[in-house]
Amino acid sequence: MCGIVGYIGKRDVAPLLLEGLQRLEYRGYDSAGIVVTSPKTAGLKMVKAKGRVRDLEAKVPARFKGTTGIAHTRWATHGAPSDVNAHPHLDAEGKVAVVHNGIIDNASDLRRKLEADGVEFLSETDTEVLVHLIARSQAEKLEDKVRDTLRVIEGTYGIAVMHADFSDRIVVARNGSPVVLGIGEKEMFVASDIAALVAHTRQIVTLDDGEMATLKADDFRTYTTEGTRTTAEPTTVEWEAASYDMGGHDTYMHKEIHEQADAVDRVLRGRIDDRFSTVHLGGLNLDAREARQIRRVKILGCGTSYHAGMIGAQMIEELARIPADAEPASEFRYRNAVVDPDTLYIAVSQSGETYDVLAAVQELKRKGARVLGVVNVVGSAIAREADGGIYVHAGPEVCVVSTKCFTNTTVAFALLALHLGRTRDLSVRDGKRIIEGLRKLPAQITEMLEQEEHIRKLAEQYAEARSMLFIGRVRGYPVAREASLKLKEVSYIHAEAYPASELKHGPLALIEPALPTVAIVPDDDLLEKNRAALEEIKARSGRILAVAHQHQEKADETIVVPKNEDELDPILMGIPLQLLAYHTALALGRDIDKPRNLAKSVTVE
Repeated sequence: MCGIVGYIGKRDVAPLLLEGLQRLEYRGYDSAGIVVTSPKTAGLKMVKAKGRVRDLEAKVPARFKGTTGIAHTRWATHGAPSDVNAHPHLDAEGKVAVVHNGIIDNASDLRRKLEADGVEFLSETDTEVLVHLIARSQAEKLEDKVRDTLRVIEGTYGIAVMHADFSDRIVVARNGSPVVLGIGEKEMFVASDIAALVAHTRQIVTLDDGEMATLKADDFRTYTTEGTRTTAEPTTVEWEAASYDMGGHDTYMHKEIHEQADAVDRVLRGRIDDRFSTVHLGGLNLDAREARQIRRVKILGCGTSYHAGMIGAQMIEELARIPADAEPASEFRYRNAVVDPDTLYIAVSQSGETYDVLAAVQELKRKGARVLGVVNVVGSAIAREADGGIYVHAGPEVCVVSTKCFTNTTVAFALLALHLGRTRDLSVRDGKRIIEGLRKLPAQITEMLEQEEHIRKLAEQYAEARSMLFIGRVRGYPVAREASLKLKEVSYIHAEAYPASELKHGPLALIEPALPTVAIVPDDDLLEKNRAALEEIKARSGRILAVAHQHQEKADETIVVPKNEDELDPILMGIPLQLLAYHTALALGRDIDKPRNLAKSVTVE
């Protein structure tokens, strides 16, 4: 994996593909490559390079013309980052080119069989198996050659295929890894992410699992891997190319942190119902009678989405009084969980394509469960698979680490909790209280961001730490989990999160002056309990940074956060910790938008 771009039309293809790859750099990658051809060109021309897209661009010769091409940014799964392991891959005759996202599970077996037949492999990748299988197919049409290959492979894929003998087309296919077609005027595009397309077209078609497509300059058709034609109606993307620009910021992460007030305003817009002190969430496809029959809520996500789900579960329990919990989707899908017909399952994913979450959704659907999606990308796989859901409307999030999408997801859960609560026993008065709190959020986020300079100075001090501990109780614990993850992801400082109540059950052994503790201390009914935890740390000479609604005497430093309703406080308390992670990474000179070893959308196991 990680990024695919393709084009067929009349324009010079190499600059288009390189531009598309640059728009996908945020997904994380270690090498890149490009292959082009045209009806007037004999054969395929390819260039590959370990490193960044700029390294690839420097290797592309001046005379590298073509009107059809595919390109790729690779995040290593099989084989170390290198020129030879980079995509695209060619067969021995140089006629077939493939780019591939995903993992071929039976690649080793297929490789051994091909080697026994005399095929010589040049790379360590699983993808090269696809190339040789397509090249060796006896089918007459390129589509059939690809179909023959897909019949014998096991695993996930999003692929784009070119063939020197079929220079008028690109054939693509999807199973578990995104493939999006872009419809132009006598030209066609394909990509793994709409970010690569929106500069040229906003008309897209998203392939389903088990679906293929043939792209020609003036036409496209979709069909299943069995050959049955499918009907694909283009939809219009609401995001524009300008949404992917930095807008005067030095990094996308900084820009996206500062977009959160506007993003929260978007997720609230048009959804609040003052008359009945509730919200409109028509996309749930869940009427009041069905909502009242829910006996439990299970939220599934990975990474940041899992942490947002933890906050969401607490809000649902508090406001709707329905038992709720969150679990990593990557674990849930393998533990043969009991699927209860009275449980509402909620799948959370920024991209809507996270493979572990999607696989959990598909297993739940197979067992007859009702599944809602909470996603950011309209038309994504999880949005299509789910029975209904909520779009979080955060806008494009380019930085690998999630900030504004996390915040919008927690707000979306607040809306859902309010909706479920008002169908049950939440009073009109409490409904109004939560609505007033939600409306305060954008202005309070702006107020919070005005403390950036103070947080920057703190981050420069804490950047010297080799490890950090994050603690919180109940509402504060998921905030601590997410803050710990952010610091790890972007600064590479080791960090871990614990419930503050668990300190005396082991973690106190770690406390010393060299290990700073970040404590989440909301002004709620657990304030004195949290202060007691600070006392325990201070008694052992630990350094404390508190994130609180008022200055904390036992803390060495305090970041003061605006007070909202108790249930909504976690939404605001995470924002200064995003800035802390950002400025810590900046002080350490990290590649903030593209942290090492990480990809934006994890579409493999």
